Amino acid sequence: RALGRRHCPGPQAVRTPALTAHAEAGDQRGAPAGSNRMELLLFQAGGGEVYGINVFKVREVCEYRAVTAMPNSAAGLEGILSLRGSIVPVINLAACLGLPASAAGGKLIVTEFTSGTQALHVDAVDRIVRVAWDAVRAPRGVMAAGAAVTAITRLEDDTLVSILDVEQIVAGVLGEEEGPELAALDPGRALPVFFADDSPLARKRIAQVLDQLGVPHQHAANGVEAWQRLDALAAQSPVPLHTRLGLVLVDAEMPEMDGYVLTRRIKGDRRFDRVPVLMHSSLSSIANRKLGQQVGVDAYVAKFHFEELANAITAMLEHRKEAA
Repeated sequence: RALGRRHCPGPQAVRTPALTAHAEAGDQRGAPAGSNRMELLLFQAGGGEVYGINVFKVREVCEYRAVTAMPNSAAGLEGILSLRGSIVPVINLAACLGLPASAAGGKLIVTEFTSGTQALHVDAVDRIVRVAWDAVRAPRGVMAAGAAVTAITRLEDDTLVSILDVEQIVAGVLGEEEGPELAALDPGRALPVFFADDSPLARKRIAQVLDQLGVPHQHAANGVEAWQRLDALAAQSPVPLHTRLGLVLVDAEMPEMDGYVLTRRIKGDRRFDRVPVLMHSSLSSIANRKLGQQVGVDAYVAKFHFEELANAITAMLEHRKEAA
């Protein structure tokens, strides 16, 4: 749909209920929980290529304004600007994608996820579209080698859209937070964990946390693969699955099947009784947490808060052992 406009201080901004309601407790933005659909904000960067970002991550879209350059800054970081009383880093998205960097002008997509705010400088912003996750595919071959693109989809008008791993991009420019040193669990409490996430960066960091905790783990790169592997795991032995699997950790956004649908399937299958589901997502607003609750998520942790993730995993596994 076309983007509506609303006056706001500073540059003219594009704001719609889909871009502004994320802070409201009753937000029902986007597709209902478990519908396997999402809304994408489409934009262009680097000479006309069309990219998409989940609207849940977008606070507003503003006209470009001059930024203050920072000395010795990382490639892709244009500088900083003051926006609504906060200092926000501005990232030239085309430069991060290895394309000709966007010149002054265009738009700023102000994003909020994982407790951080940053502005992405792009050439133009198009519209918001609703797509089904089962029509979204993980990149293959050459595209898969560049971790910036996490998924591909084709719209009804045949437009090919690359969905960006903005967490990976931001981490590449602003740096990754160093995780804390974690104490390993008692081996008797370290039941295996299965996790699903389409982001290579997230998978790496989750594995680091689990390895430090001394917890065995398996993983999948999307919801469909996760369900297939979990279904096979449940069918492997007559021994109840809850004695062999400590918990399932899911991302909210994944190609082919999102974390909400995956959770609903797990919770609807008696073989997974007593196996808790922990959602680990950059979509950490109250609204997203409520969507998780609707499909039966047992706990919710914002992405890249590694100590919180470790604490949640530890608490769940220790509770499982005490209840056994």
